[in-house]
Amino acid sequence: MARAPRVLVFDSGVGGLSVLDEIARRLPGVELAFTGDNRHFPYGTKPAEVLLPQIEDSVARAMAACDPDLLVVACNTASTFALPRLRETLDIPVVGVVPAIKPAAALSSSRVIGLLATPATVDRPYTLDLIDRFAGDCRVIRVGSAELVTLAEGALRGVMPARGRLAAILDPFFAGPDGDRLDVIVLACTHFPLLRDALAQAAPRPVTFLDSGAAIARRVEALLSPPATPPAAGHRAYFTAAADDLAGLAPALARFGLGAPVVLP
Repeated sequence: MARAPRVLVFDSGVGGLSVLDEIARRLPGVELAFTGDNRHFPYGTKPAEVLLPQIEDSVARAMAACDPDLLVVACNTASTFALPRLRETLDIPVVGVVPAIKPAAALSSSRVIGLLATPATVDRPYTLDLIDRFAGDCRVIRVGSAELVTLAEGALRGVMPARGRLAAILDPFFAGPDGDRLDVIVLACTHFPLLRDALAQAAPRPVTFLDSGAAIARRVEALLSPPATPPAAGHRAYFTAAADDLAGLAPALARFGLGAPVVLP
């Protein structure tokens, strides 16, 4: 019997688990392998020319371990510059993460939306082009935060961030011009949906937090057309470097249906 389609979900840390969760819920017939590139974490504070060869090497190691049929680059920062190279060199489909600017603009009634991203993503030409193309009639308030990535990593390990710290990160959206009209915030880093509920509680008033996880799952479904029957094999979790805190991640990985973390050779 042919094996189930296998999808590799790749990220700098554990943020890609938010994408993996969407794929698992929509596509139970897919076998999933997750890889966190903790050797080079975080991506969001490093230049593309440094990251690109590191990402290529880490993806190659992950693919050798799990032999996927499709790769999801579940990292907004990496997707803004690494997708063309990966699609050129790999012989399987590669799906990237696009900040949900287009659906946010369509959803917004006030025409004021927020973009919460890493510093490397928030000002990248790719991101600015998306804003010009899909939110040209909106005021887009852009906020870059590397700290929120670290807070999300900690939350998955059981250390929830203080509400006041999250409120301070969100404050630029509401304190500046047109902040009183903002109604949608795009979570343009896959780590950030892991803190969606906490961010909603820390916001000074209700807004919609939007990410692209569901859209990625739909794209994977279109490319693979997987069966509905769950695969016999369990989902696997890999990391690119040994670390003292990997064992502490096991309970969180299990909540996402993944086995104990394995360090790639």
